[in-house]
Amino acid sequence: MSLWHRVSQALTRTRERFLQAVRETLGQPDSSDAVFQAIEEGLLQSDVGVEITEELLQHLRRTGRKGSIELLAALRDALLSYLPEPPPEQFPSQPTVVLVVGVNGFGKTTTVAKLAYRWKQQGKQVLIAAADTFRAAAIEQLQQWAEALGVGYIRHRYGADPAAVAYDAVQAARARGVDVVLIDTAGRLHTKTPLMAELEKMVRVLRKVEPTAPHEVLLVLDASVGQNALAQTQEFLRHLPITGVVLTKVDGSARGGMALAVARKCRVPIRYLGVGEGIEDLLAFEPVAFVQGLVDTLSPEGALR
Repeated sequence: MSLWHRVSQALTRTRERFLQAVRETLGQPDSSDAVFQAIEEGLLQSDVGVEITEELLQHLRRTGRKGSIELLAALRDALLSYLPEPPPEQFPSQPTVVLVVGVNGFGKTTTVAKLAYRWKQQGKQVLIAAADTFRAAAIEQLQQWAEALGVGYIRHRYGADPAAVAYDAVQAARARGVDVVLIDTAGRLHTKTPLMAELEKMVRVLRKVEPTAPHEVLLVLDASVGQNALAQTQEFLRHLPITGVVLTKVDGSARGGMALAVARKCRVPIRYLGVGEGIEDLLAFEPVAFVQGLVDTLSPEGALR
């Protein structure tokens, strides 16, 4: 299955929520208030957010386009401009240190496993660090993933200092010639200052052993939380040098439009999409495929190029 079809399938619920409001206006000959109202309703229902929706509507009015089909084409172009092309996967150091952060229950530990699988398939030697020491289940879960995937694994006892786990993982990776260290962290509410301070400490400790670490800080967001993801991203950015977002549970949510608000307002690129439960269900983000999946009913040979 092509990338476009996989993304389109994952965004089915979001797209249907959007098109439900717009479908009745398709083919209308003029850009009447009803057309704009339908587009506005569709954008809000798919969780693009009030501010971004108003910005997009103002843009559409300035284009002078007539009719809902032309307006949808202009909308696709505008949405695409909101989503920067993510930087390519790079491994600038040996080891390259990747810190994975996010709120509890968003699929963070599973995302670590999917990334480990992805990079191992690319020929990289990967080591996973279980720095979520507040949950014994998380330590065991990661160990099971590491053994199943055949990648390295570093753990401490339950309740140990997470920064110490990260430090030891980088030291072990250097000794073993590992390419990538993936560090799983404890899920935490973005409003809990002491927990966020622990992440800042981890970064400081990592830089003692590897001055350029972490090379990536990936924030895992759950697509189903909608606009709350924006507040979470803004708060994590206050404490950490977030380099990209992993958007999970895209296939089970009708609120995928929140990715636009995160990318537009926080200037953080979407790096990966979680589109299912399988180990292979993590896709590198491509703006064109995402926008087509969000608003198009066309084939990949449709309006976007």
